[in-house]
Amino acid sequence: METVVLVVHLLIALALIGVVLVQKSEGGGLGMGGGSTMGGLMSVRGTGNLLTRTTAILAAVFMVTSLSLAIMAGSHGKPQSLIDTSAPVEQPAAQPASPPPPSVPAVPVAK
Repeated sequence: METVVLVVHLLIALALIGVVLVQKSEGGGLGMGGGSTMGGLMSVRGTGNLLTRTTAILAAVFMVTSLSLAIMAGSHGKPQSLIDTSAPVEQPAAQPASPPPPSVPAVPVAK
């Protein structure tokens, strides 16, 4: 399920980028959508309204998929440490205790 939402999210992001680039901006931009009449099917104002509504809808769906991905990522539970999940390491067999090394008596140093 998470993979499906992620793929849809990426497709919406690409579509949103495309729609924003097609819109006519004050600085010129690509300006493909604002100046043309799209083959006589729509007026300039209609094209602008269509692109604005499409941008708003894509942005809303993008936010919904973003939130759903965040919720899905948080629902996996508490992350586990590698130390907790790894197999226990066997300790070597205990060696018999050896006697401590002989102590050397402290000899005062003459001055």
